[in-house]
Parts: sequence; structure tokens; C-alpha cells
Amino acid sequence: MSQLTDGLADLKVSLPPTAVAELELFLLELERWNRVHNLTTITGENDSVSLHLLDSIAILPGISTALLAQAGFNSQAAKQAYKIADLGSGGGLPAIPLAIAKPEWRFSLIEKVRKKTAFLQHLKGKMHLNNVEILTTRVEDAGQQYSGHFDAVISRAFTNLADFLRLAEPFLKPTGLVFAMKAKNVAAEISALPKDRWRLVTDLPVRLPNRAVERHLLTFALNH
Repeated sequence: MSQLTDGLADLKVSLPPTAVAELELFLLELERWNRVHNLTTITGENDSVSLHLLDSIAILPGISTALLAQAGFNSQAAKQAYKIADLGSGGGLPAIPLAIAKPEWRFSLIEKVRKKTAFLQHLKGKMHLNNVEILTTRVEDAGQQYSGHFDAVISRAFTNLADFLRLAEPFLKPTGLVFAMKAKNVAAEISALPKDRWRLVTDLPVRLPNRAVERHLLTFALNH
């Protein structure tokens, strides 16, 4: 998949050949299962590489920088096994590509639809993703079970921003961050958030190679 390797180079994300091969395998398995289980509406190799793989990997530099900054940019933080929850994981996006790219981080994929978590469990076993756990449960229930457990929470178009932050809050450590992937300008949603509760840390535009689409990675922290 030269589109994938070219796209990674365009994003300035360097991955070992084994990780690139795993990303390709993930996409093949997603397409295979999708024929039966309807896991995603995005099909076709070009769209899948861009809107699944590269869209997920494109946020990695922003997430890495924000987590390091939160920890004070020390060398120990750079090696930290961050714990990250992906709410409403669906077919494993963005968590599976991120877990492949960052095997030292630990990801909990939370999804209530059993056909989707069956696919995720299949992937975990087939690809030996030892840094991934799959939780078949409602986000609200997982938040109670894993209260204060995570360094970060991520999601891709899970729900509106206010609801996402409300659902994400129980998962966070006191210094935890919330990363929201948004496909359009969300100024109105941001302005409606309770300023005494949440602080917008960064609003990073995210560019996809060879795609004229608007993306934003929003980073939020709790005010204490």
C-alpha cells in the first residue's frame, strides 16, 4: 500500500515496517468483517487508507505532545505507558491504529455493540495486541468501574462535545486529558461548555494527505 507509506511520510510519522504491515492487516480484516457485519460505511482501499488509517495516525503527534507537556516534558514521561480509553470504539478507530503505532501505551476500547467487540476481540487475538483490552459495556457503566483510571480519553465522532466531556470525566486521573476528533469547526460547541469545569488546552488543525477535508484535534483538561 504505497498510499499508506506515502501518507505516513507526508504526516512525518515514522513507523517500523512491522507496524505498517499490521496497519495493512487491520484494514484487510476490517474490510473482510464489514462485508457481513456492517462495521463501517467507508469502503474501498483509497478511502479506507485515508479515512481510517491516516485519519487515526494523523492525531498521534498532537496527542504525544499534549501528554508530554502535561507530564512536564521529562525523559521519564516520554517512556510512560499511558493508559488511554477509547469511547464508542466501533470498528477500533482510532484506538487500533494508535495501539499499533504506540505499543508501549495501553488502550481500553469501550463499545456496547457485541458484533463490534467480537471483531475487536478477533483482532486482538490475531494480531497479538497485548496493549489492548476490549470492554463490551455502556460507556456510563465503564466510567463507574474505571473511575480515575486513565491518563487520556479519546473518541472519533462519538457524540456532541458537551456529552463526550461529561461521559469522559469519570475515567480521568486528576491530570488527565480528553482528546476529541472533530471533522468541522466546533466553535459553537466549545463556547457552550462550562468554563468553570473544562479548559481548552489546544485546538490543532489536522491535515490528511491528498484530502480536502477539515479536521480538528481538540484537547481538554479539567479545571481544579
